[in-house]
Amino acid sequence: MGKRKEESISKPGSSKRQRQEYTDEHSDESNEEEISQLSADSNLSSLSTAGEVGIIESIQLKNFMCHSMLGPFQFGSNLNFVVGNNGSGKSSVLTALIVGLGGKATATNRGSSLKMFVRDGETSADISITLRNQGRDAFKPEVYGSSIIVNQHINLDGSRSYRLKSKSGTLISSKKEELVGILDHFNIQVDNPVSVLTQEMSKHFLQSKNEGDKYKFFMKATQLEQMKEDYSSIMKTKENTCIQIEQGAERLQELKLLYCEKKDRYKSIGFVNEMRNHLEDLKHKMAWAVVGEMEKEIQPIREGIRAKEGNTEKFVQKLEECQVKVNEAEEKYKAIQDKLITISEEAQALHPQCVSLKADVQAKRKAVNEAEVLYNRFAIELKRLGKDDEQLRKRIEELKSSANQVSEPEKLERQRKIAHLREQLKAFHDEEIMIGQQVDQFQQAISKCKEEHTRLRREDCDMKQALDAKQKQLRELKDSKTNTLKRFGPHIPEFLEAVETAYRQGCFKHKPVGPLGAFIHPKDAELTLAVESCLKSLVQAFCCDNHSDERALQLLMSKYYPQGFRPQIIVNKFQNTVYDVRHRAVHHPEFPSVLTALEIDHAVVANCLIDVRGIETILLIKSSRKAREVMQFNRPPKNCREAFTAEGDQVFERRYYSSDYVRPKFLSKDVEAEISHLENEIENKKAQMTASRQRLFSIENEIRQNGDHLHGHRQHQKELQIKIRTTNAEIADLENMEEHQSVDIRTLEDEAEENKGKMESVKKDMQQQSAKMEELKNILQVAEKKFEEMKEKIHQVEEIAGPIKDELNQADSEVENSKRRLQHYEDKQKEHLACIKRHKDLLAAKEKELEEKVAQARQIYPERIEVSRTVKSLDAEMNRLRERINSENDRHGNREEIVQQFHDAKERYEDANSKVKNLKKFIRLLEEIMTQRFKIYRQFLRLLSLRCKLYFDHLLRIRACSGKILFDHKNETLSITVQPREEDKATLNDVRSLSGGERSFSTVCFILSLWSITESPFRCLDEFDVYMDMVNRRIAMDMILKVADSQHHRQFILLTPQSMSSLPTSSRIRILRMQDPERGQRTLNFQKRNDNEEDQ
Repeated sequence: MGKRKEESISKPGSSKRQRQEYTDEHSDESNEEEISQLSADSNLSSLSTAGEVGIIESIQLKNFMCHSMLGPFQFGSNLNFVVGNNGSGKSSVLTALIVGLGGKATATNRGSSLKMFVRDGETSADISITLRNQGRDAFKPEVYGSSIIVNQHINLDGSRSYRLKSKSGTLISSKKEELVGILDHFNIQVDNPVSVLTQEMSKHFLQSKNEGDKYKFFMKATQLEQMKEDYSSIMKTKENTCIQIEQGAERLQELKLLYCEKKDRYKSIGFVNEMRNHLEDLKHKMAWAVVGEMEKEIQPIREGIRAKEGNTEKFVQKLEECQVKVNEAEEKYKAIQDKLITISEEAQALHPQCVSLKADVQAKRKAVNEAEVLYNRFAIELKRLGKDDEQLRKRIEELKSSANQVSEPEKLERQRKIAHLREQLKAFHDEEIMIGQQVDQFQQAISKCKEEHTRLRREDCDMKQALDAKQKQLRELKDSKTNTLKRFGPHIPEFLEAVETAYRQGCFKHKPVGPLGAFIHPKDAELTLAVESCLKSLVQAFCCDNHSDERALQLLMSKYYPQGFRPQIIVNKFQNTVYDVRHRAVHHPEFPSVLTALEIDHAVVANCLIDVRGIETILLIKSSRKAREVMQFNRPPKNCREAFTAEGDQVFERRYYSSDYVRPKFLSKDVEAEISHLENEIENKKAQMTASRQRLFSIENEIRQNGDHLHGHRQHQKELQIKIRTTNAEIADLENMEEHQSVDIRTLEDEAEENKGKMESVKKDMQQQSAKMEELKNILQVAEKKFEEMKEKIHQVEEIAGPIKDELNQADSEVENSKRRLQHYEDKQKEHLACIKRHKDLLAAKEKELEEKVAQARQIYPERIEVSRTVKSLDAEMNRLRERINSENDRHGNREEIVQQFHDAKERYEDANSKVKNLKKFIRLLEEIMTQRFKIYRQFLRLLSLRCKLYFDHLLRIRACSGKILFDHKNETLSITVQPREEDKATLNDVRSLSGGERSFSTVCFILSLWSITESPFRCLDEFDVYMDMVNRRIAMDMILKVADSQHHRQFILLTPQSMSSLPTSSRIRILRMQDPERGQRTLNFQKRNDNEEDQ
């Protein structure tokens, strides 16, 4: 704003509202005439153009002071009256105008802080002001449009924020600097009492007894006060600059003396130049001598490279020969392998037949054995019957010889008893045989049940261990959801904390790393099982840097791991970088190695797995068929030792091992899926265990029942044996009786005939069984013959395969030997090529160094110099010259320092001299400008004072009063005297001696006088007529109406408690009538006098 004020003084013709330009050529009298003309013509002339920029179109308040909602108020472009009783919100509108356009709270005389304007019970207040932005003086019309909306948000803590919007409501800026620029452009000064005059400011002005305060009010209203302060600041700066110039002049004299001293010393060292010139010549020769010697060093290296490159062809030829031998050996191996595969397939095809024949032989042998058992049983029965027949015949003979000695009845009775006892004995024997067979059956059943019981017990124990292991794994998996380390064991977190504590206590030189599985992450989840199958127990292993750390870790493990279950500890020197294994790693275009398939978080872990497991040489191939093709059907990729499939199967060049792992245990990323899978497996195991235990219970019942039956049959068998012995004894007693009784020989003969019939029947059965047994033996012989023939055939095939296997092993040895020879020459060739490369690198480095030396030599001396002297002799001579120059420098001082000091002193002196001259020139120019500007300022002050006096006198005369304003610019005072009536011209009274109405009228006149000499797009007065009577109010109102009618380009906002019903009807006059707030009312309405009239 200070810049704008300065321009309005120095270039009055460039202001937005044209103002008459004044110069020193006019006298005070001519000024008075000119200003009188301005009073009559300029201020009272009617302008046809309405205000285009800076006038207030509308105001809206929310939660401001004691009002929840006021507005929006739509103001006219010329004269606006805001009327209403006290408390209706008139002064709130004026206060919001000052605050909303960036004014301070103290400028409103309504509060000391912004937070006092927030309505009680609310947290913030909002003010929205719309400014007109039309015409050629519009501010950024392409951005804001025809109106600028200024929104201000006041918080309860006293802070506020701005939001500047275009007419369409688009947010343009939130910076106060933008608002200051807009106000500066429109010449709006809310803190200027002439632009916005509140009740308190007017009262203070009228009641002030200090004429100095009135003068300050005039100076502030005309902005001359700011101009005066600016000039004072400039003059103070000028005084400070003059002091600096005086100090600079003293410093300049010191620098001049120093410069003269350094100049004299500089002139005294010219005789050393010849030696320096000669030294420069020697430097030139030295530079090119270094180039020559380096060229001589490079020549032998080039010759050596040419010789070695000539030997390269021999290595290529040797490699081709070895490759041919390798190919031949591999082809031979392939042919033998195919032959062996054919024979093996033939032998494999015979094995099922052999197994079938063996089972057939076993079945037939079992049938023969059963037939033999039955035949032997028949033979035993026949033998027993023969003995019985022999005993019967002997008894018959005895009875016949003694028949005459025993009475007939006794014999018959005894024979009858013996026959009865023999029948009982036979029944007992038959029952014993049957009981014996049943005992055998029960024993076999019990034996089979016990075998089944033992097998099921073992399976149940195995399932219980498997179930416990899976439940433990499930617990570890669930624990690992919160701590992933628990997947490697429930005690791992505590163990690692103990390792950390021991490391901090200095028990380890390097902190052990582990478990290794915690640092590795498969990139492809489908290869997780393959990685675990490859690494096995290494997943849980730890790595130490040295054996001392290993012993300390073993001791620590003994507290957390039971004996026999401790993880492996690998001792491997720690390195911060992973090994470079590019020359010995497997590279396949389709399948990754274990090293490339893993993300390894620690270099020590990667190096440990490379050393211990060789993960850079192991491929991971998801399909087992593809794995066989890569590793077995074709030659394995270079550096590849083995491969693993997605199922965990291990594939070598000539072997294939199925995996014992079913699912990954440690490295799986999807813990939830593993938990779900384990829970399903556990449920299946539990179901299997339930079924197995039910089967066990059933078998135990069966064993118990069979045991009870066996025990009963054995008791019965013992009882039968007792009965048989008793019966035999009774028969023997009857047969050996001393009394000869009569025996029924015929009965014995019938029994002998019956026994003979039984013998014939048994003989017939034996013959049939013998024939059947012979038939089964013949069948068995045929089956055994076929089985032996098949075994012989398989043996023959195996005998054929034996030499072929030997040939295959020999061919394999030849392949390995050929490969070793090929690898030997490849290593030789690599070494040879590496040697050539090293020499070429050395040559390139030397040539690069030579180029640098040539470039340095050309910088020293552009043309090449042929030098016959060596670098050493040139260096010696240069050192002698330097010593002589240094000795001269010791006497006169260092030449470079002297030259540098001379140039520095000269530069400082010239720089200081230039600054002093420029400052003096600036002070002279400033004095001229300030003299001219202060002269214009005094003239401007005089002219504004004169215009104010004339216009004040003119306005008083309207009421038939007289008076004057007296300015004392020297003492900075302003006094106002008023004579109420023309007839009392002799007495001029101070405004304080006037009545309230006369004083308010005088205030209006003075305000209108100030309006005539100040620029602002709008003027605001609060309750200007409060102390006027009807006559003075009418006169003042007519004056204001006349001024407003003559200044259509300005906006006037007058606040009054009067009704203003006597105002004339005009489209340029707008009355905003505010109603008294009712109880509970949130928004105060207002009425326009001319609702249907548009603003013109």
